[in-house]
Amino acid sequence: MTLEEYICAHSSPENALLEAITHDTHVHILNPHMLSGHIQGRLLSMISHMIRPRRILELGTFTGYSALCLAEGLAEDGRLITIEHNDELEETIRRNFDRSSLADRIELRIGDCKPVIGDLDGFFDLVFIDADKREYCEYIDLIYPLVPVGGFILADNTLWDGHIIDPSYDKDKQTLGLRAFNDKIAADDRFEQVILPLRDGLTIIRKVR
Repeated sequence: MTLEEYICAHSSPENALLEAITHDTHVHILNPHMLSGHIQGRLLSMISHMIRPRRILELGTFTGYSALCLAEGLAEDGRLITIEHNDELEETIRRNFDRSSLADRIELRIGDCKPVIGDLDGFFDLVFIDADKREYCEYIDLIYPLVPVGGFILADNTLWDGHIIDPSYDKDKQTLGLRAFNDKIAADDRFEQVILPLRDGLTIIRKVR
């Protein structure tokens, strides 16, 4: 048994719908590694349950797995808005959401994240960033006024399979975007943050002012 298999065996399992989405994504969708997966999904659900957010914003949903995990912890009157730029995935995402008892609490918006964020109002207690890695710095600036003091932001892929410290990726635009984001957050005293070495790296950020 590998360490990863041990972790999975001793963590709460995915529900049947999430297992089905995992299977269908690997069979039918390009780049299935973009799916959050079992352990990260359970962590997203756990964090959401701890916060009990009334509103969640997700940037980048792929086939909807992470959104469903986050939605598990919504407050009773809570709602999740998720943005996906790839319109070819819309049918798959909506089908996956419609199979869930949480479907009426999730709103999918198709389009580029930045203009869609600009149309949003009100506060989001929890934000999950998992969209274009080159634009993470812009995303954090756009969502900052939408997150209350004490609110949380999760940023995925912040270690980028180790490329974040690999000099051979010094010209890769996605790697450079993530390095800039990590440096920006570390230097900004409006936030407290910790990077977890889970999968590609997950940064938990708390807005303190």
